[in-house]
Amino acid sequence: MFIKTTGRQVVIAGGGERAAQKARLILKTDAAIILAVPKLDDELAALVAGGRASHAPGAVTAAMFEGAAMAFIATGCPGWDASLHALAQAARCPVNVVDRPDLCDITTPSIVDRDPVVVAIGTEGTAPVLARDLKTRIELLLSPNLGGLAALAGRLRGSVGASVPKARRREFRAWVFKADPRHAWDRGTEREAAQAIKAAITEERAPDAALAGSIALVGAGPGARDLMTLRAVARLQEADVIFYDRLVDEEVLELARRDAERVFVGKHVGAHAWPQAQINAVIVAEARKGRRVVRLKSGDPGIFGRAGEEIEAARAAGIAVEIVPGVTAAAAAGAALGQSLTERGVSDTLILATATGRAEDPLPDCTRFAGPGTTTALYMGARQSARIASALMARGLSGQTEVKVCVDLSKPGQRLFSTRLDRLHDLVQVEGITGCAVVLFTWPAGSATIGANPVHVAKSTIATVSILPKADISLAS
Repeated sequence: MFIKTTGRQVVIAGGGERAAQKARLILKTDAAIILAVPKLDDELAALVAGGRASHAPGAVTAAMFEGAAMAFIATGCPGWDASLHALAQAARCPVNVVDRPDLCDITTPSIVDRDPVVVAIGTEGTAPVLARDLKTRIELLLSPNLGGLAALAGRLRGSVGASVPKARRREFRAWVFKADPRHAWDRGTEREAAQAIKAAITEERAPDAALAGSIALVGAGPGARDLMTLRAVARLQEADVIFYDRLVDEEVLELARRDAERVFVGKHVGAHAWPQAQINAVIVAEARKGRRVVRLKSGDPGIFGRAGEEIEAARAAGIAVEIVPGVTAAAAAGAALGQSLTERGVSDTLILATATGRAEDPLPDCTRFAGPGTTTALYMGARQSARIASALMARGLSGQTEVKVCVDLSKPGQRLFSTRLDRLHDLVQVEGITGCAVVLFTWPAGSATIGANPVHVAKSTIATVSILPKADISLAS
């Protein structure tokens, strides 16, 4: 049930944090807030000073609750709460007493707010943590700007009623909220969506033509699905077909619409089941059928993901293409290690480089930008560890420099290693590290070489990294 608050009062009896929490909720409405308590905390006092609420510091009576839409009691004193509850009941005002379900006529739900679209999740006060979890899940499903589309539809309701025949209005509204306008709006092209809707109103019907297809290059992040962005999840929920690589975790795919077609294209370091040209052709072909295509890539699609070739193919075919960024492996490595990738006075430049290129090209000079004051993250570098170490030492970096090797970041099998530069290749060989690994090192500012010795312990020693419970870091000698 939704209660109309326009032109009505909401009484909040309390002046501390609990009362402030209720005030924050009611501020989302157009109700007049009355704060019935002798003394207010700074937050509530600021609301009064800003004209967002009124202060009633005198005695609280039943008359104060008469005609109010609802009341919240949050004094923190059980006896005072019970007394105020009785006054609200006498005035027949629906009341919520904080942390007293037995005294509540109403409970406040967890809210997903896309004004004017509002989703309320309630558990009758029995499981607020569950309600918040459900709220988070629903937040993932609804684009942040959805309310704007609903508001536009409301403003155009009269025009639709005047221009679109009654027999076609249901079809018209389904087109607005389920087809091209909705997809354009979700992509952030609100003006394009509004123009399409107004043009269809002028034509007095929704377009008959098949829906235009689209391609979204979506970053899946390093592995853990809760590191994906809200927009990435939304695109998976909308997709008709998903083309994904080996490095995309199964849990990420579980976020997709159940009936979406999933196509494995099998790309990973050193081997490609599908040539890039074939991938370009098939995603374009599917979009031309009017399907919503998602090209799902690990990490960020624009960082060593060959996104440029797929963007060019889509644009050459006249197909709308969108890039949805993801958490790149370097950022995940810093988080897993519990360290910053840059540090004032030590490293003010972050270099992202790949140690592996196309099969037909020479190996890239991935160390050419490394120098004092830099942190370098080398993607796909495990197979080139010997070459990397030799090149860096030739540039003047000490063989004793600490190097981190991060394998399967944020995944259940994540492994983190620390070793010396001159022992990097040995570590890779002994630990059997291949494929999905990031090599990370810092060359401190003000030094041509690094002389600090890393921690030297037995190879079997393991120290747990608290940031990721399943992550272990081995300090390899």
